[in-house]
Amino acid sequence: MLKGFVNADLSCGCRVGFCEGVEGSPVTVVVERKAPGCLLTLHVEGLPIYDYREALRPSTRINPAEEEGYEEEG
Repeated sequence: MLKGFVNADLSCGCRVGFCEGVEGSPVTVVVERKAPGCLLTLHVEGLPIYDYREALRPSTRINPAEEEGYEEEG
């Protein structure tokens, strides 16, 4: 599932690790090392960064009906 990724360094200097997630979120991202200069309060060493998976949810917008046979007039 993880496709070979084990950890990564973020631009703020923190290091994160990837591990198997739970149902609904296949991967959990955990802050392995917080950088001394990181100002993000969400980065806490040893705690996961939660992913609410909004991008993978179905859209809640009503899709417009597709028009068949659309031709430009002219």
